[in-house]
Amino acid sequence: MAVPLPDSIELRRESSLMPYRETLDEMTARNAAIHADDARELLWLLEHPPVYTAGTSAGQGELLDPRFEVVETGRGGRYTYHGPGQRVGYVLLDLSRRAKDVRGFVHALEGWVIGTLATFGVESWRAEGRVGIWTLGPDGGEAKIGAIGVRVRRWVTMHGFAVNLSPDLSHFGGIVPCGIAEFGVTSLADLGLEVAPEEWDEALLSQAPAFLAALEPQGLEPST
Repeated sequence: MAVPLPDSIELRRESSLMPYRETLDEMTARNAAIHADDARELLWLLEHPPVYTAGTSAGQGELLDPRFEVVETGRGGRYTYHGPGQRVGYVLLDLSRRAKDVRGFVHALEGWVIGTLATFGVESWRAEGRVGIWTLGPDGGEAKIGAIGVRVRRWVTMHGFAVNLSPDLSHFGGIVPCGIAEFGVTSLADLGLEVAPEEWDEALLSQAPAFLAALEPQGLEPST
């Protein structure tokens, strides 16, 4: 059974594919409502139909084959892909209620994904100078298994993470994922692990208390 979140955080789990543009609009509205203290914070777990999204640092030369819809978004980062088989977590938290430390938030978010992957026996890590979550692919080389991209508006976070459970990895070929061409992309299925979205969600929620504790001032990594 999942560890319940605090009452201040709403949990939404979608079983059907959610169109990206509609989701972005709703997330933007929820961000403003949280800031105005008109809505609870939100953890939203879902999957999208195939789409390429462009972060604020995306370069046009990194869009190789726009075979799917391309959506510009205000999150940090470059191009990424979302699609069926990739579990996305949108994390809308008010950092003014915690530590006002964006780097610390990103570090904690990465740690949450790394800790969840570990529950499935997958060792993963941060890589200096490379955004995202990395592991060893089937060929023994480093490959990306999770993407991180956030935006903070008036100290309320938006966007979050995406983890490859069993997406069609060929769909990443239409972009240079996160601007990093020299490393590949992998998934839990690629590593021989069949993990259903519901199973991933439960494992993720079991790690939520550690994530939230890391957002308290005493839990954050120093920002230098």
